[in-house]
Amino acid sequence: MMYPFFILLAAILWGMTGTVQTFLSVGISPIAVATIRSAIGGGLLLAITILLRKINFLKWSWKWTILAAASIALFQGLFFSSIRLTGVAIGTVVTIGSAPVFSGALEWILWKSQPTRVWGIATVMATLGCILLFVNNGEEAVHMGGIGLALCAGISFALYTNISKRLMRKEEALPAVAMTFSICALFLLPFSINGGFSWLAIPHNLWTMLFMGIMCTSVAYILFLKGLQKISSSSAVTLSLAEPLTAAMLGVFLVGEYLSMTSWIGVVMLLGGIIALTLGGRKTI
Repeated sequence: MMYPFFILLAAILWGMTGTVQTFLSVGISPIAVATIRSAIGGGLLLAITILLRKINFLKWSWKWTILAAASIALFQGLFFSSIRLTGVAIGTVVTIGSAPVFSGALEWILWKSQPTRVWGIATVMATLGCILLFVNNGEEAVHMGGIGLALCAGISFALYTNISKRLMRKEEALPAVAMTFSICALFLLPFSINGGFSWLAIPHNLWTMLFMGIMCTSVAYILFLKGLQKISSSSAVTLSLAEPLTAAMLGVFLVGEYLSMTSWIGVVMLLGGIIALTLGGRKTI
């Protein structure tokens, strides 16, 4: 019963990312932020796993790890690119809202595991809730290229989750996160190095990135992979819709943002979908 809550806790930590990023200096490249976040989150855990001798590089599951690192790096690049073209609200809705559907489809196609009816109902509720939550955020620009990138980002996160499910059959969560995000940082580095990293010398930027790297990456993804051990990929991605819900609630109660009645209906539907999936039947693979 605890495994869905591991996923929910991970999603809550991810949902803090947007609010935490407001403490960064203006003008920092989102890809640079993703690179440093991955480097801190993965590098710290990698050092710990090496000290604890929890990793055997010769016998490591390199294929699944490299695929997981490539898919999560691709997700970050595609997502940040999409929101630049079509806005934060629309980019978030399309990416996060499509990911559960893609995850269920990939789970069915790749692993021949058909998602449950409870998952289907919960996913429809949560996805519609996500759309209603962001529909009145005032961003009206619809850029078809940005929509396409957001859909690709949704596929990438769904792919990461399905691949990580296989990785967790061979490795423990802590070294798996360490290796995945250390390699992810290397994949992202060529796309962020031009802007430089001198902004890390500013104390509030450094402390912000340490929080994002340790809590929103290391701890969050360890929890996510722990939950993924006993929960299907499709269910895990649907439960991760708690991320935009957390971001919205933090915006209301900490930043003073306004939510319309439509958005509050979306909040209720999101919660309903998450509760239904958490308390209802869950198919493990």
